[in-house]
Amino acid sequence: MPSVEKVKAVSSFSHVAKQYWTLTKPRVVALIVFCAVIGMFLATPDLPNAQVLIAGTLGIWLVAGAAAAFNCLVEQQIDAKMARTRARPLPRGELNSVQTLVFSSLVGGVGVWILYVFVNPLTMWLTLATFVGYAIIYTLLLKPNTPQNIVIGGASGAMPPVLGWAAVTNSVSPEALVLFLIIFVWTPPHFWALALYRTQEYARAGLPMLPVTHGAAFTQFHVFLYTIMLAATTLIPFAMKMSGLIYLASAVVLNAIFIGYGYKIWKNYSDALAKKAFTYSIAYLAFLFAALLVDHYVAV
Repeated sequence: MPSVEKVKAVSSFSHVAKQYWTLTKPRVVALIVFCAVIGMFLATPDLPNAQVLIAGTLGIWLVAGAAAAFNCLVEQQIDAKMARTRARPLPRGELNSVQTLVFSSLVGGVGVWILYVFVNPLTMWLTLATFVGYAIIYTLLLKPNTPQNIVIGGASGAMPPVLGWAAVTNSVSPEALVLFLIIFVWTPPHFWALALYRTQEYARAGLPMLPVTHGAAFTQFHVFLYTIMLAATTLIPFAMKMSGLIYLASAVVLNAIFIGYGYKIWKNYSDALAKKAFTYSIAYLAFLFAALLVDHYVAV
């Protein structure tokens, strides 16, 4: 039987590993990687090269995780003031700033190296630029200074399918930019739904989110407005013959539900409704990109 010391050591290692894993915001990164992988499959009429698929997925995942950890490092004081984030490792004192910085640097460095060596330099540079866009431009400059932080900063969050596309083709085509545009327009109604029912927390943290600076009614209307813009944007793949009827039917249904949430938020707001809209927005994006993938291989 293992000694008590060994059991304690294993338990301690497991606990520390879990804290580092939490730093990478695994649920957020999972959606990022999912969209990047979809971009890889959509970039070719066949199947992606196995090495590119594996190395590209791993490299993008590592760099995205590193960006998330750096975000936790920069925002640890803000996270401590918000119920949604106060349980993260840094506010709780489970990890310190030096450990987080070293971890982010190592993980990000390995990810960049994998992309450069096993995928292609273009993907590496685009992924590195995405890291800078999210971890530095959005986190340090935009988020604390402008209520348009989500709109402008959404560019970095919209990059995953472009990274996947570049990994397979070593280029960025108009089709990849359409995928970028869909996520870019999706980001404001997704995040503002969250900001609406977390307004007081953002206000206490001193962050100029739209409902804090412009009020709830203004934000509610813009959630609805952006869901309409998003619906129009998601029709572009069909209009440019990038997709077929499976995707079109899926997009129409998914958009009808999202617009319904947006309209209710505008006309009959409640925190419970905003929470449902936020949760749905995540499923919306996943199902929309899944429909693109199915349509890509099952032409109708």
